[in-house]
Amino acid sequence: MNHKKLGAKRITFISSFVPRQCGIATFAADLIAHTAKASSGELVAEVIAMEAADHLSYGDEVKYTIRRDQKKDYLAAADYINYSGDNLVSLQHEYGLFGGEAGSYICELIERIAVPVVTTLHTLLEKPEASYRDTLIRIADASTKLVVMSRRGVSMLREIYGVSADKIEMIPHGIPDLPFEDPEPYKKSLGFADRKIFLTFGLLGRNKGIEWGIRALPEIVKRDPSILYLVLGATHPDVKRYDGEEYRLSLQRLVRDLGVERHVVFINRFVTDDELYRFLNASDYYLTPYLHKEQLISGTLAFAMGMGKAVISTPYWHAEELLADGRGCLVPFQDHKAIAAAIVGLLDDPAAYNAMRRRAFEFGRSMTWTRIGEAYWRLSRRLESPATPAVALDLEAAPTKRVTVKELPELRLDHFLRMSDDIGILQHARHTIPDRSRGYCTDDNARALEVMVRCHHQHQDRESLRLMEIYFAFLLHARKSDGSFHNFMSYERRFIAPVQSDDATARAIGALGTLIAYSPRPSLADLAREVLLHAIAAENNFSMRGRAYEIFGLADYIRGFPDDVHVRREMGKAADYLMQGYRQYATADWPWFEDRLSYDNAVLPSALFVASQTLQNKTYRETAIDACRFLIKVTFTDSHFSFVGCHGWYPKGGEKAHFDQQPIEAASTMRLLREAFASTGDPSFIKLMSKAFSWFLGDNDIGAALFDFRSRGCHDGLTPDGVNLNQGAESLISYMLTYLSIEEEQSAVPVVEAANV
Repeated sequence: MNHKKLGAKRITFISSFVPRQCGIATFAADLIAHTAKASSGELVAEVIAMEAADHLSYGDEVKYTIRRDQKKDYLAAADYINYSGDNLVSLQHEYGLFGGEAGSYICELIERIAVPVVTTLHTLLEKPEASYRDTLIRIADASTKLVVMSRRGVSMLREIYGVSADKIEMIPHGIPDLPFEDPEPYKKSLGFADRKIFLTFGLLGRNKGIEWGIRALPEIVKRDPSILYLVLGATHPDVKRYDGEEYRLSLQRLVRDLGVERHVVFINRFVTDDELYRFLNASDYYLTPYLHKEQLISGTLAFAMGMGKAVISTPYWHAEELLADGRGCLVPFQDHKAIAAAIVGLLDDPAAYNAMRRRAFEFGRSMTWTRIGEAYWRLSRRLESPATPAVALDLEAAPTKRVTVKELPELRLDHFLRMSDDIGILQHARHTIPDRSRGYCTDDNARALEVMVRCHHQHQDRESLRLMEIYFAFLLHARKSDGSFHNFMSYERRFIAPVQSDDATARAIGALGTLIAYSPRPSLADLAREVLLHAIAAENNFSMRGRAYEIFGLADYIRGFPDDVHVRREMGKAADYLMQGYRQYATADWPWFEDRLSYDNAVLPSALFVASQTLQNKTYRETAIDACRFLIKVTFTDSHFSFVGCHGWYPKGGEKAHFDQQPIEAASTMRLLREAFASTGDPSFIKLMSKAFSWFLGDNDIGAALFDFRSRGCHDGLTPDGVNLNQGAESLISYMLTYLSIEEEQSAVPVVEAANV
């Protein structure tokens, strides 16, 4: 079950993540673990992981993944965050992690989300190309705080990128809180007893400059033949993908050429933290012979220094800062003689060696992960926002607008495309996989046609037009000679029992009316009109809900053909049928059309609102208002939408069933609220639209989202134990009809004008 933890502080971390083999993935895992510890159980951490080229198997904390070069993944992740109830987002930024020019796709994500963003910068460029500078400035603008791990980072942000000082936090790179150790026992456990060890560790690539450490060996070995250089770490996955092991092989050739095979050991694997600590504890010296000064952060350097190692390093930015005041030894870039001289000097001066180790270790106490977790937790507490849905209808602040939605999930047709073939949309799915054994039905294809007509009317996109034509073709194929419609079709394209469904015909009439009203081409509207008129001429025995859908289709038809007396008469018959049910069952405490509230309830008063507007009938309108307010009373709480479940329904005089709740009810309620507002001008109906839509996003009885941000589908129902994991056509269509209603209201006329019409 996906209940929301009361009082929790929810933070989503966007980063590469373990088991991916990279320093930022490890950093993010450590950051989460120690921030959670500092929170004393208050933190609920979720991860959105940047996918590597190979799909990885993540732990439960990873709730979402982003493919580096798929822009739509970033937008979908933003939608996920907006509706997850987060208080804060923590972004780990390194240009190469993200797609787009200069890693700009991540900007699309953080510019779209509604909660504060804390961005930890793992790289800053001193002389950035224009595109890289623009990306960093966009990140800075979208972030509430930027965290850098060095004082130089603070000055670079201010001087190069123009970031104000109050937006910058300096929090060092975390290091393990380990004791100051004697290396000898660890050497013995690793089989290196009686050796003097200097170590380089991390993912291998040419920028690490390891060849300069190897070139220094002959001179060092002259001074101490016990010297052993350990090169610990696998080749960087990105380097290996493009260049294989070329760099490692070149280092091995250099070792042979210099005749120092007995003094170099390559350990070609990605080690666990415990293994790393053992190797670090066993080493006497730590070497980072990196080639370029423009390295703002080195986690490996911080680890080694914080464990009290004697560090020899080239003077890249982070090393200059960490190793100041005698905490290490700096040597020029690409200078093996200087490396040799530094190590020999420490070999010859044990007092200097021990003093350097002690200074490094003591300075490192301020950088332990315990301290860093506490710092990030304090920062998050200062910045957190209330966990509220991003969708909100802001009528109080803007009373002349019909509806203002802060942010909707991106409209994408991924699951429609997955569920559809060249015949139509399949009825059911097993999780997200179409279930071909259950075939197709006219009900779903008719409603899917309505979705695509409205979607194309809003967006003018190719995908909705293509799907529209497929679903319309299904309806044409499902017609019987008398104008009515078959309903069920097997995957083998055979119509199956029950051969006829009157309500399927009514659904088809409703969708055909939508196509007539909003057709992208006159030829489609003409054909839809022909089919609709043939359908209403057939002998039909529509249910009450079938009559409602017939009314919807006829109303759309009449907008284009207001003088068609026959169709207007047909609508009156359908509306009178609803009124007959209302007169039979309605009482003062039960103003309703049946002796129970069951399935797709809201279409009944909604259809009467439509009929009252079209036929100018006050009785229809008054009945619709009474039934609408009754339904709202029993399906909306102060906080959320909570409608009738299918396991028991709500019999007159009985108890309301709460589960299973099915998405079609949200869609029909959204239509009802729109029609009620159109008829009355009462903005209270508009305000409820937010709750109806937010039911899909977790504002419901158990706090579980039915909309799946990854598949773009919708779960089939809400149960006491969570969501039904299947994502069939009806639930998908219901979500999209609800979404489109919100979207259409955004562009509708203002409240004041509507009320005066």
